[in-house]
Order: sequence, then structure tokens, then C-alpha cells
Amino acid sequence: MVSLLSFIVVIGICVIIHEGGHFVSAVWRGIQVHDFSFGMGPAIISKRSKSGVLWAWRLFPIGGYVRLEGEEEGNREGDNPEPSRSIYAKKPWERFVVVAGGAAMNILFAWILTSFLLSANGVNDLDSPVVGRLVEGKPAVVMGALPGDRVLSINGNKITEWSEIRKVLQDIGTDEVSIAVKRGDAEIVLAGTVPFDAERGVRLWGVEPSRIKYPVHKALFVGMSYCWRMSAEILKGLWGIIAGTMKADVAGPVGIAAMAGDAAREGFWTFVTFLAVINLNLGLLNLLPLPALDGGRLVFILGEMIFRRKFPEAWERRIHFVGLIAFLALIALVTWKDILRLLAN
Repeated sequence: MVSLLSFIVVIGICVIIHEGGHFVSAVWRGIQVHDFSFGMGPAIISKRSKSGVLWAWRLFPIGGYVRLEGEEEGNREGDNPEPSRSIYAKKPWERFVVVAGGAAMNILFAWILTSFLLSANGVNDLDSPVVGRLVEGKPAVVMGALPGDRVLSINGNKITEWSEIRKVLQDIGTDEVSIAVKRGDAEIVLAGTVPFDAERGVRLWGVEPSRIKYPVHKALFVGMSYCWRMSAEILKGLWGIIAGTMKADVAGPVGIAAMAGDAAREGFWTFVTFLAVINLNLGLLNLLPLPALDGGRLVFILGEMIFRRKFPEAWERRIHFVGLIAFLALIALVTWKDILRLLAN
């Protein structure tokens, strides 16, 4: 139940943010919006606003859409079409803004969430060897370590970064450990035994790194840097899958539901982190130049802007329809693999 509810919350937020980007962009450029729907299938709850937009919550909480004038051949019951406000009546750059608005909003939301996380909860400081939280029952507590201690050396081996603590403990080859720390203005030596943990295959001193909380203005800057690096890793992974140098590990709705449930059980901040990562992935993947995705639609618009000639609308719809069928087939395949993976566990 936790996984299902978490999945609905995650998908709901992602879809509303994404489609909200299309909606706001369309309204800004004077394009008529017929429908803003969360989910697919028949409407459970729906209401048409004075502006003519049908707001709907549909049966299957997977995906959603904003339906604009001109996107479909013909109209639906309740529509009041204004051909002059069709998306295809607008200039190429305006259509580009509307189509790119969804992915852009997901990426922007990921940046905002990351910045919020860095400012409100902070992030582990993996640069400085400063002790944060102590793990109860571990050697660090017995030896007298305290939060805020800066590790200077372990058995005479100088420590300047957090990662060196773990490395030196694994390399010293003895359980007897002498750790020099700086506490305030004083230098203290903590002596004791750090036994080898056979289950994990490492020596565990039992400390976690300290956390840094950034002021809002700096969190925005650092959050952008985090998102940039993560985006590079996502694109690098995609290229590796395409080139065949990396194994594809794709999750469908069932897999995402399981991960969302795990994140929710870990706590609020883990869930926020997961939500940021999902939005960043969704934004980048939607920009891939494939039919049925926003990136595929952007290719047609870019072609029109470059060659000064519009691709026939009917043919573009057909191409996107074929891409949609292929995309749904891929989702079905990935979902089946997710179910088999869960049953195996």
C-alpha cells in the first residue's frame, strides 16, 4: 500500500509539473487549451472551467496530457474550437516553447527540489574528515569520539578527506587503532579496537560524515551544479546503453512504484531526493529525439525553422502515433520484467 500511494504521489507530481509546463506555455502564447487531464482512460472527476478547459482526473493514474487546439483531427464533445488559436497557427518558435515547456518544467522542478534539500536538510560533507553522527554500539562510541571531531591521522597515517578514513582503516592490517582528532583547539588521541566486520567485509569505526546546510542563495547555485553533473551522468548512461557498452537497467511503473515505496519508508528527505531524480530523468528523457516524445516533436519544429517548410501535419501525427504504440509496447515489456524481478525477490 505504501508503494502504491507513493507511486501515485510521485507520478501525480511529475505529470502535473510536466503538463503544467505545456499548459502555462500554451496560455502564454494564446493557444487554446481544451483539456488538462491527470491519468488515462475514462474521467472519474471532471469540470469545465469558464475559459473552456476541461480539468479531469482519469481512471488509470499513469501519465496525463494537455490537449491543445489543432493537435487532433476533429474535435470532441464540449470543445469550442477557435482555429485562429490552434497550435499550428502559431510561429515555429512559439510551438517550440510550448512543446519544450513540459520537460523544462520537470528539470526546473528538480533543481528547486535539490536546492531545497541542500538548504533545509543539507548534504553529507565528503570533503572534510569531520565526524557527524555516531552509530550506537560501534567502536567510535566506545573510543570516545564526538560529533564535530576532525580526524587528523589513523595509526600515523595523515587524513585530509573523509574517504581516506575508510581507506586507511582497511589498509592498516590491525584491529588496534590510534586515531588523532582535533576537538575545539585541543588535539586528542582516541585508542581502541576496530575489528574487521566479516559480514560487510570492512572495518567499521561507526561514524557518519558531518552535514552542510547551504544558505538559500548558495543552495540554488550548488543545486544547479548537482543537477548539471547528474544530467551528464544520465546522458552518459543513455549513450552507453545505445553504444552497447552498458547494460540497460530500465524501470517501468511497477519498478518505479517499488522504488518510490522504498524512498518513502526511508523518510521525507529520501523521498524528496527520489522525486528530484525522477523529475530530472523525466525531463531529459522527454527531450530525446524520438517519435511520441516531446523531443521528437521538437525535431519537426527545428526542421521547419531550418528549411522554412512545415512537415505535413497529418503525417507528423501518424509518425507520433506509431512511436506511441512502440513506446507503450516498451512500457509493457519493462513492466513485465519488473514483475518477474519482484516475484524472484
